[in-house]
Amino acid sequence: MRALRVFACVGLVVCAGCQSPNHRMSQLQIRQMQTRSYEIKDPKRAIKAVLNVLQDEAFIPRQASLELGFIHAVKEVDVTDGNEAFWAKFWEGKNARYRSNSIIDCAANVTEIANGVRLRVNFQVKILNNRGEVVSVKAIQDPAFYQYFLQKVDKGIYYEKQGV
Repeated sequence: MRALRVFACVGLVVCAGCQSPNHRMSQLQIRQMQTRSYEIKDPKRAIKAVLNVLQDEAFIPRQASLELGFIHAVKEVDVTDGNEAFWAKFWEGKNARYRSNSIIDCAANVTEIANGVRLRVNFQVKILNNRGEVVSVKAIQDPAFYQYFLQKVDKGIYYEKQGV
């Protein structure tokens, strides 16, 4: 019995050592991930390119200010999982709660700089349940997500420069 306890303790220590550490990004790293500069003389054309990319990605622009270089857009997605909904209704009946809707908010800021413009975008995901209650809100901090989006903006800026 004592050997079993020792083995269990050693196993816990080994497993605890295998867990990946929590890699939090610094504010500077987050800004670098979210920001890109472009050699385009007219900030309005850059804003137009960002708006076009957001619409291509199914975002609905809610607010835009040419004067401030600001864009706010939203994308809503149905995330209802049939199994989760079924079991929630099975066990909780009319009081069932399950994830139903995902809202992705985007805020973009275009700033004029000496040789062009600087774009910074950030995204946040809000999950709502079937009753419209907020389940979670998280900032998207996945470098691949931002790389994908900013590559689309690169193409949008190129098209805008070409007048396409």
